[in-house]
Amino acid sequence: MQPPRERREVRSRAEWMGMGKGPGPSALGIGEILLVFACIFPAVSLQCKILKCNAEFWTATSVSHNSGTEEASEHCTALRAYAHCVRRTARTCRGDLAYHSAVHGIEDLMSQHNCSKEGPTSQPRTRTSLLSLPDSQERSDGPEICHYERSFHKHSAPPNYTHCGLFGDPHLRTFSDSFQTCKVKGAWPLIDNKYLYVQVTNSPVLPQSTATATSKLTIIFKNFQECVDQKVYQAETDELPAAFVDGSKNGGDRHGANTLRILEKAPGQHVEIQARYIGTTIVIRQVGRYLTFAIRMPEELVHSTEDKESQGLYLCLRGCPLSERIDFRTFRAKAAENEPAMGGSRPPVSAEGFTYESATAKCKERLPVEDLYFQSCVFDLLTTGDVNFTMAAYYAFEDVKMLHSNKEKFHIFERTGDLTPGNSAPGRPDVRSISSVCILMVLFWIQCCLVYL
Repeated sequence: MQPPRERREVRSRAEWMGMGKGPGPSALGIGEILLVFACIFPAVSLQCKILKCNAEFWTATSVSHNSGTEEASEHCTALRAYAHCVRRTARTCRGDLAYHSAVHGIEDLMSQHNCSKEGPTSQPRTRTSLLSLPDSQERSDGPEICHYERSFHKHSAPPNYTHCGLFGDPHLRTFSDSFQTCKVKGAWPLIDNKYLYVQVTNSPVLPQSTATATSKLTIIFKNFQECVDQKVYQAETDELPAAFVDGSKNGGDRHGANTLRILEKAPGQHVEIQARYIGTTIVIRQVGRYLTFAIRMPEELVHSTEDKESQGLYLCLRGCPLSERIDFRTFRAKAAENEPAMGGSRPPVSAEGFTYESATAKCKERLPVEDLYFQSCVFDLLTTGDVNFTMAAYYAFEDVKMLHSNKEKFHIFERTGDLTPGNSAPGRPDVRSISSVCILMVLFWIQCCLVYL
């Protein structure tokens, strides 16, 4: 069902900045170059502690109950403390996108509030944030275009939503419900469309092992009309902030700013980002030492890429390249037979020392249905020995139940063609039987032709 004409007309007038093809250089254009630099030198980014500075600034500058000169003075004090913290990270954060965003953000804020660079830097007292108020108390003056679902007419069909997730060693569920296990070491784009850019960085779980897991995540929400400013969110191992890199928790100063917001569900473990202006919800978790990612997004926006040729690198849409995929079914079969796997060597394990039987029993505790989430759990325990991957698979499936719009697709099972002979799914025809019928039909047709000749 096509969106109503009014929405299409509004979208055609949208002016996308940054990652889009805007006229002339922009701050995000520079950000792209810095992001590439961070991808080339991931070790620099992993040592960077800019997120701590961002979190401290947000804590210090929650909405004040004061007014006038006192509030302005406290804000300037917090900005100077923020700048001082950022300067201390310059050596290790030089190639980090969040660092450069913070530097430019501080300069803009200092100018907006007429703050002097000289002055006290002690942190002002913590105040209660207006953004923590219930939904009913939020600003409701956002324009209609900033509420994705409201822009549809009452009598039109509701939008179709789709889901993508990445977790574990790592396992990818694409927007088309394809399930893959990939190597994808280093930085890879998960999503790249007109509205959103998401990149993950995967690091080795154990030395000299092909097993990797997500250690860093960068999300860019692009400028959208009168709704939100460009916002960057960044998380990494042991740094799961409840704010964007500029210290804010919403979409900025525009009328629809509160249609983009960050909610901290569990400090340091679970963050949810709601982008209602594009009908999107993102869930980020830290389980053990690694991150998981899950998103719910309208199908029409998933395909709204600016450069059709670049879609091949968009993992949530196209999946992992064939050269980066791992056949964990073969691995599992060899592990079940107690044979060497992965190029003739047994998979590395930790002190947990999981066997196929013990890994299966452990995963059964959280994932009773033997779908591909269960199978990925077994795979991760055998390749890493890290019991935290059991919970990563469990939470990935819990996020599916929360974000996927079709409950019949929560579980994903191996396709019939992937199963061993005699293990076809019930109610589905056997491939060999179909082939035999086709051959008989061809022979019958040939015989009929010969009779008429």
